[in-house]
Amino acid sequence: MTDLLQFYLIPTLLGIGLSAACGLRVFFPLFLVSLLGYIGKLSITENFLWLTQLPAVITFGVASFIEIVAYFIPLIDHLLDAVTIPSSIVSGIVLFASMFPENESLIKWAMAIIAGGGTAGLVSSVTSLARLKSTAFTAGLGNPLIAFTETIGSIIISGLSILFPFFVILVIAVLIYLGIKTSSFIKRT
Repeated sequence: MTDLLQFYLIPTLLGIGLSAACGLRVFFPLFLVSLLGYIGKLSITENFLWLTQLPAVITFGVASFIEIVAYFIPLIDHLLDAVTIPSSIVSGIVLFASMFPENESLIKWAMAIIAGGGTAGLVSSVTSLARLKSTAFTAGLGNPLIAFTETIGSIIISGLSILFPFFVILVIAVLIYLGIKTSSFIKRT
């Protein structure tokens, strides 16, 4: 039982948590995983060791900085939303697959697409809707607050997912709640 827990459950929770963080900021979770893998503090599956190379650390670090700053620029934030939903899905898939130890490609990639990509896509879609509503109600003046909240959320969720993978169960519950609330809000408008 402990092998099952150690081998599958913890990497699954870690992958889902990192994928959720990708839905908030595409590159920060990739940067964090890359950096921690580079310094030897996080284990990554063999096929994804490219994430732990110095060029990947630098690339994801620069991309994280640019993404974070760009979300505070009016109009650019909405343009980024159009690109970040598919990008966050890809990042979620990659991060989930890099954590999941199963070598059988069907199991690994099915889980990565469904759990990793699905989680990242859901979170990214919800935040994009929030930004659209903010623009409509505040003429965009509230968008920097949303950008700040998303950035902090990505940092916190990434860190807590790595330090405490069982924290992700709470993240999943919140995502389900937000998904239900968002869908009911959309139906009313």
